[in-house]
Amino acid sequence: MFKRLATVLILVFAVALQSCVGGGGGLLSYTDPYDGYDFMYPTGWVEVTVPGAADVVFHDIIHETENVSVVVSEVPNNTKLEDLGSPTDVGYKLSKSFNAIAENDSNVELVSAQRIDTPDDKTYYILEYVADLPAGTRHNLASAIVRRGKLYTFNASTNEDRWDKMKDILKQSVASFKVS
Repeated sequence: MFKRLATVLILVFAVALQSCVGGGGGLLSYTDPYDGYDFMYPTGWVEVTVPGAADVVFHDIIHETENVSVVVSEVPNNTKLEDLGSPTDVGYKLSKSFNAIAENDSNVELVSAQRIDTPDDKTYYILEYVADLPAGTRHNLASAIVRRGKLYTFNASTNEDRWDKMKDILKQSVASFKVS
């Protein structure tokens, strides 16, 4: 009897654990072979065309302001991410560009900035912002890397009131961003 109960509990635990992490934790894969990057984005989100600087944008079909995007910008050849500054310096510069886009009707605070060095000698900066915009407060995460004369910036964003619900999956999405 005890063995049967233990077996049932192990099976229930295994199924519960699998549902928590199965399928990449509710993430789907996107690859851009032309620009050489890939990332994971939340299940149920759709790709949308947004005129402007973003290379690709996905957003939630219910909460359309929740999104992930990739922006690819030119930088001088042989530039490394470190040449653009420390994680804090780059985060601060990006926060100023957010203010410029919002026509200075916003207050963007850099919450954290860190450097991640991968085993294959690539450097990423992981940045976190809180932006007070006219439309409301938003929480943003970003990953930046310089490769092949381009600055790749992956952004994930949600309204502050949904941050607690979305933060884990958005952090997984940002951590999944890779440039070849």
